[in-house]
Amino acid sequence: MGHLFPSLELATRLSTRHHLTLTVFLVTSHSSSAENNVVAAAEATGLFTVVELPPADMSDVTDSTVVGRLAITMRRHVPALRSAISALTSRPSALIADIFSTEAFAVADEFHMAKYVFVASNAWFLALTIYAQVLDKQIVGQYVDQKEPLQIPGCEPVRPCDIVDPMLDRTESQYYEYVKMGRAIASSHGVLVNSWDELQGRTLASFKDRSLLGRVMNAPVYSIGPIVRHFGSGKDGSSELFDWLRKQPGKSVIYVSFGSGGTLSFEQMTEMAHGLELSRQRFVWVVRPPTVRSDAMFFTTGDGSEDQSEARYLPEGFLERTSEVGFLVSMWAEQTAVLGSPAVGGFFTHGGWNSSLEGITKGVPMIVWPLYAEQRMNATMLADEMGVAVRPKELPGNAVIGREEIAAMVRKIMAEEDEEGRGIRAKAMELQRSAEKACAQGGSSYENFARVVKLFGRTG
Repeated sequence: MGHLFPSLELATRLSTRHHLTLTVFLVTSHSSSAENNVVAAAEATGLFTVVELPPADMSDVTDSTVVGRLAITMRRHVPALRSAISALTSRPSALIADIFSTEAFAVADEFHMAKYVFVASNAWFLALTIYAQVLDKQIVGQYVDQKEPLQIPGCEPVRPCDIVDPMLDRTESQYYEYVKMGRAIASSHGVLVNSWDELQGRTLASFKDRSLLGRVMNAPVYSIGPIVRHFGSGKDGSSELFDWLRKQPGKSVIYVSFGSGGTLSFEQMTEMAHGLELSRQRFVWVVRPPTVRSDAMFFTTGDGSEDQSEARYLPEGFLERTSEVGFLVSMWAEQTAVLGSPAVGGFFTHGGWNSSLEGITKGVPMIVWPLYAEQRMNATMLADEMGVAVRPKELPGNAVIGREEIAAMVRKIMAEEDEEGRGIRAKAMELQRSAEKACAQGGSSYENFARVVKLFGRTG
């Protein structure tokens, strides 16, 4: 879901603002009803053609790593993509691939199409991905064992504990797939990144400097963000949840959600529940059954068909004690609509870039609870560099975070009397205005978007 939403929104903007004819090729898992509804909603707009590629046979694949399995999945869909493009009545002039779909570049070359990459994450993540091929030669041993931060020219260093999941173990197949992906991105005709100049100016500038990242990045980088979700799951805003939100005071509710794949351990969920209760703040919490793993994090997906009896895995009496101030949602909620509610004044998030941008564009301060992928980097950036968030003292993957710390973080961003919290809220509003300005006519992202559209068809 983290790549589906922004990809569909990108297609929408290309169609509505620049009147391009588009075909969106999807590799879907159909693992959740929400995903199916999002795809259906996109098709219903009629703004572009959606072609779902037939599933590839993965029965013999033993790789259990996320990136490794994704890479194999995309590789095995290349023949289906080739056939689908051949069947089109009009040959496309450009191919825009998701970062995990660069295997499709071979097909683009066959059909003499320009090759672009859409990076749904931010410029710092892109910098690390591109530079991984250099770090691979420079550093001996595991990255997580390094004593000093990883240096990326023109960018903030990356702490070893913050590196992306594929770099955690250099012996795994997903590490080699990740390095390969970085090389492919650098060889494209251009890269579209979901950020904007005013947010990450230093990092974006480093791609253009031949003495910095420009020495390994051959493709121009266009910051076109923020691109945030437009397509929902097909539900409207008249549900019981939104009725409840309309009755709450302004900026009084913290929204708690760990994305489409974030799952907590039973012990961590217990501490989370007690922490929310101790904070004495109103909350909306998107809950899913806990994992049986002993740590405080996991990645999974679900379709909402599981037994959703929250009483089975929440502390005894929690539902009764918080019935006046809390609202629980099973598995999935319309996040952009919730964050846009006048009642919502804080966002407790896993720090996925889509969610981070949704918080920023709504001017909502955040608690960042990184679980997987590049979220540890995002948490550092949002809390330490941008000043729009707080985060736990320990990484959730390393320890169970206690209820007192959780309650303190909630009060930090929600309580009016907290000076630091007021500063975070003010910074969140400042970045909201920055995002709006970047996307408005004449703004940096608006101009970059127009610039790259003009190039489509000229570089094939």
